[in-house]
Amino acid sequence: MDKVITETNSDISAIEEAASRCIDNISKVIVGKKDVIEMVLVALLCKGHILIEDVPGTGKTVMARAAARSLGCDFKRIQCTPDLLPSDATGIHYFNQKTSEFEFRPGPLVSNIVLVDEINRATPRTQSCLLECMQEQQLTVDLETISLPQPFLIIATQNPIELEGTFPLPEAQLDRFLLKISLGYPSEDEEDIILSRFQQDNPLDTLTSVTNASELVKLQELRPKVHIDKSIRRYIIAITRATREHHDIKLGASPRASLGLNLASQALAAIRGRSYIIPDDVKYLAIPALAHRLIIKTRARLKSKTTEDILREILETIPVPVEETT
Repeated sequence: MDKVITETNSDISAIEEAASRCIDNISKVIVGKKDVIEMVLVALLCKGHILIEDVPGTGKTVMARAAARSLGCDFKRIQCTPDLLPSDATGIHYFNQKTSEFEFRPGPLVSNIVLVDEINRATPRTQSCLLECMQEQQLTVDLETISLPQPFLIIATQNPIELEGTFPLPEAQLDRFLLKISLGYPSEDEEDIILSRFQQDNPLDTLTSVTNASELVKLQELRPKVHIDKSIRRYIIAITRATREHHDIKLGASPRASLGLNLASQALAAIRGRSYIIPDDVKYLAIPALAHRLIIKTRARLKSKTTEDILREILETIPVPVEETT
């Protein structure tokens, strides 16, 4: 038993150490957003995907590029526009005159880390080509199924302000994002550091990788070793079920949302050096993991209520599990 505990602690230490290296490295470019960087690593460890929504100029694309470079994986970018076709992202079969055979030319989706920039500018037809790869980690092109390289992470960005020429993401698409986050404006001191840091050269140009694809795959395999107590599982279920029964919510969190919150809590605990989940992990991740999956009723929206507000109400009303003492 002691040997198992020792091995588990060693595995968790490996995740914590790798996460610390990545956070420190990305922080050379991104100032004062450790919590956001942490979320990107949570999504990666869970084989999930992340949606970054914020106003222009807050560093969404820079965050994605800095994360990709630090992780040392194959990286591709898709700049979404209304005329972008599904084949532009997935790839095509073309006729090779030299070999007299059809060959597959992979698109940018066949990569480890894919930045889908301004995803809401792509048409629903193009957005739908992401559904299979986000859930099944594979693509189907001309009846041929292609497995995607591992690890596979989509970092999508969107601007919530400019609505002209955009196509809101459908519920099925949003539900496939493990987390939705925003960077927000920097503080006064942070903005001063940004101006100083970018005064001469862009630090992103000299950023080096601190890990690689094979190590990340191993860390993903270690994440399930984080213990989750039955009381914590019931706490997660209580939160998601409360969203389905709340009088201001039209569509509550799906079972995929419950599973996502469970896996994300494991990853967060490991990143913070624990081999077990605590209720604070669940509370910390509830809004980024669930808010984008909910649809509120019109009357609540007219009262300026948001899904984040409702989730905070739910978290305040559901009892937090405590450790029983004998």
